[in-house]
Amino acid sequence: MARLGSVTRAAAELNITRSAISHQLRFLEQELGFALVERDGRGVALTPRGESYAREVRKALQTLSDARARSADAALSGRLVISCAPGFASFWLCAEIGEFQKAHRQARISIVTPKRIDDVSAAGVDIYIAFGQREWGGKWYELLANLHETPVCSPTLINASGGLAEPNDLAKVTLLHLGDHSDWTQWLSAAEADEVDPAQGIVFSDMHLVIAAALAGQGVAIGDPIIAGGALSAGRLVRPFALAVRADSSYYLVADRGRLKQPLVKAFRSWIKGRLAAAETAGA
Repeated sequence: MARLGSVTRAAAELNITRSAISHQLRFLEQELGFALVERDGRGVALTPRGESYAREVRKALQTLSDARARSADAALSGRLVISCAPGFASFWLCAEIGEFQKAHRQARISIVTPKRIDDVSAAGVDIYIAFGQREWGGKWYELLANLHETPVCSPTLINASGGLAEPNDLAKVTLLHLGDHSDWTQWLSAAEADEVDPAQGIVFSDMHLVIAAALAGQGVAIGDPIIAGGALSAGRLVRPFALAVRADSSYYLVADRGRLKQPLVKAFRSWIKGRLAAAETAGA
């Protein structure tokens, strides 16, 4: 009312009646022992003592607001240690984590990578992004992203090979494998490409090497939106075929149950799920 200069406008803004405003004013004046407002034409104005009282109230409210803001910042301060499967970390998380840090400037974020993509045993970790099949030793877990895999390669490879019109044309190019031949065996079976040997090509121990070889035009790899999404968006890799098959494993958020209530863990969980959902919608 002091800000608006009108009982009617104050009542409308607070969504209460004029009489309720007037009643509270009279009650407050009785408590304080002096008049807060006086008639001013068709409206009301603060008395000199009312103006002084309003200034003190504003100061007190601002102090409370500042204290609440400091408390919120403190709640989201401290250290957050994220263990993340290497491929997810380098091909997605490292390109996005700055957004989370910007929103929580008081947080000290550390990202580490495990030796195995399904390892959730490291000490001192607040939350894991693991790739596996829900075998997490009694820890809390939540599905983060299912993957659908498809062949990816550089545009230059397609041109150099004379084109890849159908899956059986993969017989004339080098297949790039991660760890073993299971990735290509699954996709070729789904594509009914029985003229292609799923065991031919080069086996790499790390997905970074697979993607590096694909980018260099050395062959065709099996990729997914997390690993190959950036290169596909930039046109450095292309999908020669529309068929995508569901991967046997998925990405999960995993944590010790006692850490789930930590403010930074809760904030990171909400942020990454929302960010991945937005990216999936944009790519749909």
